[in-house]
Amino acid sequence: MSKQKIHSKKEYQKRRKQLRNNLTPAEAFLWSQLKNRKLDNKRFTKQHGIGHYIVDFYCASEKLIVELDGEVHNNLEAQEYDCKRTTYLEQKGYKVIWFENKMVFDLLPSVLKEIRNHFDSEN
Repeated sequence: MSKQKIHSKKEYQKRRKQLRNNLTPAEAFLWSQLKNRKLDNKRFTKQHGIGHYIVDFYCASEKLIVELDGEVHNNLEAQEYDCKRTTYLEQKGYKVIWFENKMVFDLLPSVLKEIRNHFDSEN
């Protein structure tokens, strides 16, 4: 059985680049803590493609996805999409954790601790 490529599909390359160049304030703030292996020497990528989804932050060594959400996620349609997306990613073997944008600004040490809590959980 051939293994289908699900990471960083070429058809989403332009959209990933657009998202990387236009991070939300919360994404930019968290990225400053994750980039360059700053968090426990783990390599994260931002706006990484998995399947037909683009995730905010991805740590391949941990199969960990970190998602941030703000007001745009507070409507039923967005919540249903997020649920479908999370289910797809979890079925592929990824662990998905979510934080509200406000938490990143107000409770950064707790957010980083929660991310760390998911390191080496199954690796």
